Amino acid sequence: MRVLHVETGRHLYGGALQVRYLMEGLARRGIANVLVCPQGAAIAEGAGAYCERVLPLPMGGDLDLKFILRLLRVMRQVQPDVVHLHSRRGADVLGGLAARWAGVPAVLSRRVDNPEPAPWARVKYRLFHRVITISEAIRAVLIHEGVTPRRVVCVPSAVDTERYRPVCERAWFQEAFGLEEYEKTVGVVAQLIPRKGHRHLLAAIPGIIQAEPRVRFLFFGQGPLEAELRARIQEEGLAGHVALMGFRDDLERVLPCLDLLVHPAEMEGLGVSLLQAASCGVPLVGARAGGVPEIIGEDAGVLVPPGDPPALERAVVDLLKDPERRARLGAAGRRRVQARFSIDAMVEGNLRVYQEVLGAAPGRG
Repeated sequence: MRVLHVETGRHLYGGALQVRYLMEGLARRGIANVLVCPQGAAIAEGAGAYCERVLPLPMGGDLDLKFILRLLRVMRQVQPDVVHLHSRRGADVLGGLAARWAGVPAVLSRRVDNPEPAPWARVKYRLFHRVITISEAIRAVLIHEGVTPRRVVCVPSAVDTERYRPVCERAWFQEAFGLEEYEKTVGVVAQLIPRKGHRHLLAAIPGIIQAEPRVRFLFFGQGPLEAELRARIQEEGLAGHVALMGFRDDLERVLPCLDLLVHPAEMEGLGVSLLQAASCGVPLVGARAGGVPEIIGEDAGVLVPPGDPPALERAVVDLLKDPERRARLGAAGRRRVQARFSIDAMVEGNLRVYQEVLGAAPGRG
């Protein structure tokens, strides 16, 4: 079997990292991978170890109609059995049209829970033999919008539990982030965009500091809200407790040393940073949004209503004051990740979808 993967992300985190995990796992199972990605994309580095070919293409977004022709030429050249479209922006509709015209079965990964107009969703998703959602919450959104249930399959995202382990280099951590030995640390790992809900945590932080003065908040990630968040931190006198740390590619060293990870998102497909933190044995506080409850459940952390700073404050303070509960939740979170979100389970789930699609072709299943 040869699978043509289309990934439009330029950075190797989030969805692009899941694509790499998938291609590596498929290659170990004897599947041939061909990768189409933007020129200069990080996912292309080292991809020759698990891809037959890596084909950088110009990708101009949803309005780049010529991308259809470029992708169509690639399909005719490499003759894939299945096309797997991993990105929404600039790849889903255009890639689906190219696959339809090439006569190749197409599978789409859906990683976000953003609602779409129901009439559009019913038409759009008919381009694909299957839509793979990374959470049951996203699957429910699509079915609610009128997509045929048998067309939508949930295969959760995965985390590398060997890379993300509960082993903290305490001296390095304190030196790297300028921390005192007695300080507790709360992390946030998310793009700096509105739907990740950083503002809700900032609203809760003064009350948290009042209850737990020796606490430091580290915000990891980058995005268009950086200047706005930085200004708010200064204006509200939080600079001594809150720091924007930017993007880090060594989270496997950072996460195990956190006392707590908070994810105050208003919308979230699943939350890879939550999986990584849970794999490191870190207790979680998350908003009850999208697929977040599927990670936290009843035993790996605390769920709060989205957009509710007082609830965030109570949950964080309660956990910071209770080290035994933090340890218990962290251990349960790692067990949960190992059981439900392994790379092998994710690869096998996607492979089953390919096999079902090929068994159903040329129909639309």
